[in-house]
Amino acid sequence: MYRLLKKNIETIFPKSFLIKNELFFRFFYGIFFIGYKHKCNICNHKLRSFANYGEQKICPFCGSLSRNRRLWKLLNEDNSIRGNILHFSPSRSLYRKFKQLNGIDYYSSDFEDEFLADYKFDITNIKQESEKFDIIICYHILEHIIEDEKAISELYRVLNINGVIYLQTPFKNGDIYENDTFVSAEERKIHFGQEDHVRIYSVKGLKKRLESVGFNVIVEAFDICKEDLYFGFKSSEIVLIITK
Repeated sequence: MYRLLKKNIETIFPKSFLIKNELFFRFFYGIFFIGYKHKCNICNHKLRSFANYGEQKICPFCGSLSRNRRLWKLLNEDNSIRGNILHFSPSRSLYRKFKQLNGIDYYSSDFEDEFLADYKFDITNIKQESEKFDIIICYHILEHIIEDEKAISELYRVLNINGVIYLQTPFKNGDIYENDTFVSAEERKIHFGQEDHVRIYSVKGLKKRLESVGFNVIVEAFDICKEDLYFGFKSSEIVLIITK
């Protein structure tokens, strides 16, 4: 239902208009979900249910996905909403949330003009000084990057000595699966699960690549718990917490 409604609206209005007026349209959709069984921790609306977006639970009011809500919880619990924050390809729900906050310098970046962002950094060559950022959010980025080891080195360079990176990609068991001979969208979808992905990481393999440049990596594995249902978190879920 959500996908069909979204597709129909996108055929009527231009993308720029929809982004500018997204929360207005979402309000009239969201009122059908008002209740008390669930809560979005980003926009704080209470809901009878989240909307279904494929296998994901999306907030009808702000558009946050399960991983966005989990990330927001982590950032608050870790006191990581501070200083200079670099956020690659932010969801619109989190972009708007960060832009409302005082006391931080928020650098949102999208290289291919697909997301709301204020900068256009190439993650393999970030045009910022070394050790600038206190917090870096790199969610579902590296699986798109051919030169991922170069990107990892750049993340190390621009992270403050006391900084933290929150990183997530799709994961598989075993070893990293990559093959640079697969260049067409069709081949990449078959082998990597999405037309613009160039590999599938394993937790062990990505951890090893991150540690090879000097990072310390903690693997946070979130299993099913009672609050997952209430806040619409995905279970189970893995997030890498990375420091120098």
